[in-house]
Amino acid sequence: MPHLTAPADARRTAGGEQLGFGVPGYAHPLLAPAEWAGLARPGTPLHWAVLNIGDGPGSRPDPHCLEAAGRLHNARERALHGGSPDDTVRASGGRLLGHLDLAHGERPFEELIADARSFIDWYRIGGFYLARCPTERAGLPAVRRLTGTLHALLAESDSADGGGRLVLGHGTHPYPGYAEAADQLVTFQGPWTDYRWSQVAEWTADYPPERFAHFVHGVPRTHLEEAMRIARWQGAGTIFFTDRDGRSGQSDPFATLPRYWDEIVSRIGPGISE
Repeated sequence: MPHLTAPADARRTAGGEQLGFGVPGYAHPLLAPAEWAGLARPGTPLHWAVLNIGDGPGSRPDPHCLEAAGRLHNARERALHGGSPDDTVRASGGRLLGHLDLAHGERPFEELIADARSFIDWYRIGGFYLARCPTERAGLPAVRRLTGTLHALLAESDSADGGGRLVLGHGTHPYPGYAEAADQLVTFQGPWTDYRWSQVAEWTADYPPERFAHFVHGVPRTHLEEAMRIARWQGAGTIFFTDRDGRSGQSDPFATLPRYWDEIVSRIGPGISE
């Protein structure tokens, strides 16, 4: 049993609340065609997926990424406006987020905004994933300035309904003030060997599950149930679990589908509870 220190009211998803997927970034659509095609499949409980072309938008529009982005955008439109969705996750559809690398606060503001504009102009993204986001209090003012500007850019675009979505890719629990700087925080990213004994910061109990995401690699199929229980107990509404571990020629364990993708999709489906 994992070592958890959350207060009772932090156990917000211990009932049957719907989890959904956040995809940190698949490989290029040429290298991962099944992964990108699967995101647009009806019934996939996708919250968002990250488009990353060379740690950003690339130097010019990529036709293969344009095609993948178009399929996901069309799938979101169908989920939002076509028929009656099965549940609130499917009703929200899956957003495509542009990958912005903050380099722990070292990248210039102007570079980040230039990348953001390219993502919006070329791929009609619905938000941004701010990778390697600072975690300390000292970095918060610069992140607030950036997220405020990004929200304004998204509000001006015609592709980001609802003002877009901003996700801070900390990978650990940051200074609590970051929770007010974006829509969602990634508060765990790492191996299963760490996740199963992880602790949740008590301040997260002040926020609903949709404000937090967990990314875990190296999760054995036999421990999927336990991993999902931990996510719900710790109050994460968005997850990506994979059995890939980056030790078999795959440098990024999140770049491809887990071998049990269909199984985890069915486990997260309507009516699934712990």
